[in-house]
Amino acid sequence: MRVLVAERIAREGLELLAARHEVDERLGLDPAGLRAAIPPYHALVVRSQVQVDAAVIAAGTSLRLVARAGVGLDNIDVEAARAAGLTVLNAPDGNTIAAAEHTLALLLAVARRIPAADASVRAGEWQRAPFGGTELRGKTLGVVGLGRIGLAVAERARAFGMRIAGHDPYVSPVVCAERGIEAMDLGSLLERADVVTVHVPLTDETASLLDEAAIRRLKPGAIVLNVARGGVVDEAALAAALHDGRLAGAGIDVYEHEPPIGSPLLAAPNTVLTPHIAASTAEAQVAVGVEIAERVLRALAAQAPDPVPSR
Repeated sequence: MRVLVAERIAREGLELLAARHEVDERLGLDPAGLRAAIPPYHALVVRSQVQVDAAVIAAGTSLRLVARAGVGLDNIDVEAARAAGLTVLNAPDGNTIAAAEHTLALLLAVARRIPAADASVRAGEWQRAPFGGTELRGKTLGVVGLGRIGLAVAERARAFGMRIAGHDPYVSPVVCAERGIEAMDLGSLLERADVVTVHVPLTDETASLLDEAAIRRLKPGAIVLNVARGGVVDEAALAAALHDGRLAGAGIDVYEHEPPIGSPLLAAPNTVLTPHIAASTAEAQVAVGVEIAERVLRALAAQAPDPVPSR
């Protein structure tokens, strides 16, 4: 069968696919180019930038499956794909550790004001007072979304001596208790947590989950982290809370529009902003490439694919 890889995946994944099928790697296709190229292919593999919309799916007259090398399915019209009888796959495990570690990296950078201190030293200054930080030990981390990444963040934050609170309507309090997480409703979590980190997919239910009203409920001096999806946190409301000093800082890796040209977060104080790189480790890229290749191979061999996870 023929497989079109429209975004770069790890060489190890490409080699797995090429050992069993005819694989073409065609990067940089614009929407019209993708629609023109797709008809002879049985499988399409993308990452996060290529949009697999209804028009692409309709053009894929030979398609049997669409696969995203990464978590979530934001850039795939799942409804249109399934209406066309296509299998839809993702790779939910490969970047878990990378995303969890990046979350903690952002938290430490914000809490200790590392980027600002670095810039000061490079500017020839030697000031300490402006860069007083806060310790993580004894603080409460509120984890919104207790999927793979949220649980991995909680586990690592516990090593810093943090207390862990969690909110996820799909995870029982019993499961939380087994992992040392105090389950609570979202409002209680916002009011009690010193740090709030979100790890949920972008859906109708989670869009603007941390909106102006939710951000108003946060403790004074709280820190907000988002390495999940842009649109889960209201950027304007978060920026306003940072400008007026209600919040101590924010670490953000994902944005409502990427790149975030014109985002109010760009001018907000005490922020650490990264360009959607939470999964960008050498290890994660190999793991995701291999994981999606293996899932595509199983599906093309007419084996029942694993269910697509909710997060």
